This record gives sequence, C-alpha cells and structure tokens, in this order.
Amino acid sequence: MIWIDLTMPLSEKTPVFPGAPPSEFRSVATVAQDGWNELRLAFNAHFGTHLDAPYHLLDDGKKLSDYPVDRFVGSAVVIDVRGQKEIRVNSSDLAVAGVKPGDFVFFLTGHSDGAFKPGYFEDNPVIPLDTAQALVDADVSLVGLDSFTPDNEPYDVHKLLFRHDVLILENLVDLAQLAGKRVDVVVAPLHILNGDGAPCRVFAKPI
Repeated sequence: MIWIDLTMPLSEKTPVFPGAPPSEFRSVATVAQDGWNELRLAFNAHFGTHLDAPYHLLDDGKKLSDYPVDRFVGSAVVIDVRGQKEIRVNSSDLAVAGVKPGDFVFFLTGHSDGAFKPGYFEDNPVIPLDTAQALVDADVSLVGLDSFTPDNEPYDVHKLLFRHDVLILENLVDLAQLAGKRVDVVVAPLHILNGDGAPCRVFAKPI
C-alpha cells in the first residue's frame, strides 16, 4: 500500500493561530548570487501539522525531548466524526472501532478542508471532557484530528489528556482517504530540546 501524507504543507499561506507572530519564508541565498538556494524559516512550534507535548500547558509536564522516538510510531484508528460539532465517542464506540491500548486515535472532522480559507479558526469541532475521559480509559497514547485544536479555552481537554501522558496531534489533512481504517503511522516531530511542541511530518498507510 502507498503511504499517505497527512501533513499540512508549510508556506507563507499556512494559517497562523490568531495572536501568534506571522511566519517567515524568505530566500537568503540563490544559486545565481551565492551558488546555492536557501530559505530562512521562522514560525512558532505550534504551526501547521504539529505535536503538542504535556509541557505545552502543564509546567511539570513532559517535553517532547523526554520521549523516545518509538513513542511517535504506532497504529492509529481513524474515526469519522464529520458533522459533529461535539465529538461524542464513548468506550463502547472505541471498542467497536477496534481501538487497543497504546493506539493512536485520529478523528476525521473535515475542518482542515478549510485551512487555507477565511474563518478556519472559527466554529471548530471540539472533544468534550467525557469523550476525552473515554480515550484516557481506553489507554490510547496519542489523539489527533484534522483541526487546529481538540478544545478551546480554558483547554481542559488538553490538560486531561496531558495529565495521562496522551500526546495531541493537530492540523492533520487528508484523513478522508483513511476513514474507518486502522493504519500504520509515523509522526516525526522536529527534535527540539525541551520543546512544548513541534511541527512534524505525518504519514500513514492502511494495515
């Protein structure tokens, strides 16, 4: 099977969370003038498709560099929740979907289909606390979705997941190709020491 890229492409058009500084993609060298091409990149850690570590919201939480790389490779179950403003999934639903301890769970919401259009940071689907608790009870290791956040301020779902060492993956794209499937996944965050999060490349293939 072919690996499918679930990563939002990075450029000056990639949406930046409201209030964050603008990203920078600037040429600092060209073949014609310098003998090589090189871009200067500047953006926050939580930009594009990115992984949140517990330290993002918990002062005593783990940082990305606290995890071995095998923590970012695993099997994911992709659950189609398109049309749900509140993602209501209980323990029985997770069992029916085939979620096992240690799995990743990806929610297909369809929200990132509008990532490069106005209004992306409005009316996002959210994971309520009872769904988050069901994910914790199922002993999942990572929760991802094709939106910029699983919840809004005060980010209680983030904190609940982080307190149980569940990582959060945001701004996935093209999950519709994998709806309802179990997939092998590689999540490759930048190796940022003491990082609270990092942009990453994510790719998957059906098992």
